[in-house]
Amino acid sequence: MIVAGMGFTTRATPESFRDALARTGGAPDALATAQDKADQLEPFARELGLPLHAIPPEELTLQATQSTSAASLRARGTGSVAEAAALAAAGPGATLLAPRSISNDRMATCALAQGKTP
Repeated sequence: MIVAGMGFTTRATPESFRDALARTGGAPDALATAQDKADQLEPFARELGLPLHAIPPEELTLQATQSTSAASLRARGTGSVAEAAALAAAGPGATLLAPRSISNDRMATCALAQGKTP
């Protein structure tokens, strides 16, 4: 299973999400984001016909990310919400396929992770 993790500001638009996802070059089986942001991402998940995983804060902080954003570290305790959400949703032993990509408007990020189970 390939999961696209999304991190974003409250000002992000569906176009922000589309652009960030397109920059990864992937075709995910699911989306994931921080639990408190899931409502904002739900319409985009429905548009794509993909399930959405809402990741609790404590699971985000357990993931080892490749990217490090000072803002993300301060606000969420992880270097990249996109990477952490993708890894957490993809499950134990997941690997990062694409580190976070940033949308052109800088409102959203996306990363891809692959889990060991289909």
